[in-house]
Amino acid sequence: MASASLFKPSPSTILDKSEWVKGGQTLRQPPVSIVRFSSAAPAVSTIRASSYADELVKTAVSVLLYLCNVLQIYTKTVASPGRGILAMDESNATCGKRLASIGLENTEANRQAYRTLLVSAPGLGNYISGAILFEETLYQSTVDGKKIVDVLVEQGIIPGIKVDKGLVPLTGSNDESWCQGLDGLASRSAAYYQQGARFAKWRTVDNGLVPIVEPEILLDGEHGIDRTFEVAQQVWAEVFFNLAENNVLFEGILLKPSMVTPGADCKERATPQQFLSGGQSEVEATLNLNAMNQSPNPWHVSFSYARALQNTCLKTWGGRPENVKAAQDALLLRASANSLAQLGKYTGEGESEEAKKGMFVKGYNVDGPFALQCPL
Repeated sequence: MASASLFKPSPSTILDKSEWVKGGQTLRQPPVSIVRFSSAAPAVSTIRASSYADELVKTAVSVLLYLCNVLQIYTKTVASPGRGILAMDESNATCGKRLASIGLENTEANRQAYRTLLVSAPGLGNYISGAILFEETLYQSTVDGKKIVDVLVEQGIIPGIKVDKGLVPLTGSNDESWCQGLDGLASRSAAYYQQGARFAKWRTVDNGLVPIVEPEILLDGEHGIDRTFEVAQQVWAEVFFNLAENNVLFEGILLKPSMVTPGADCKERATPQQFLSGGQSEVEATLNLNAMNQSPNPWHVSFSYARALQNTCLKTWGGRPENVKAAQDALLLRASANSLAQLGKYTGEGESEEAKKGMFVKGYNVDGPFALQCPL
């Protein structure tokens, strides 16, 4: 008779949440025990049924192992050396705010033109391994009529997808919001995978999508960097405790935490040598990443940036066709700078004044690093 092995946290080794953060030590997953399920010798009258059940178990285990391998392959591809993620998953409303800053209307044609500019920048795949897309973008074509997903794949960039349905006010709360999108998530995930997405921002591993785990901590406030770190530790401990409780395969996820910085209104600024800087201009975000890669890390640490890659690019474009090449050059400059930072080789020399300007927006999460969640 066949038997199957499943990995499951042992009741005797489940850790308290406090175990996930100990004096700055590396977060660790609880030990796992192997629980074996095997059938007793069947009665003659049930041999055929039991054999069928065994085949089902073997098939299920084979599929599970295959999916685990696929998840790890895509995870490690996104986290390849010297490359990171271009976050271009702004909702239509948020994209409209970006376009308004350069005097453009929020129309599908203008959104299409800007997204075409981004994905078709020559050689972008040398520095970008994955691109997070909004649902409209996943199904959208470039101004030349080519599927945006196909353009990314040709550049060696893995398409990803934002799967949530946005924030809505939480009734009776202190100005809190909750995120929509659990309803219909499985069917949407299947459709996204069919369209070419291979990883997802939010909370899904359905249909082979690699999940980005993103515990967000906003920059708003006057608090210092130590308070931010204290809160970050509590949030990360809570997140990883629950991931372990639910048997999440750590090697098959991408972690995208907020950068640990002083509050946006804090008078005392930090330096990259204090682990991370505040302010979050394009240059500072790159310096932060470079600082994190000055010594060996237990995980691959790279970037998942939106405005920190796009800010100067957007302003250079200004909605004018004649500025497309200059805007793409600005995007490639930022992408190459962060590529060097991922390798710990960025110097910051020759950066423009525009790239040094802060980009803080109240109530909006900052760009952050991401980490491949398995020891290298």
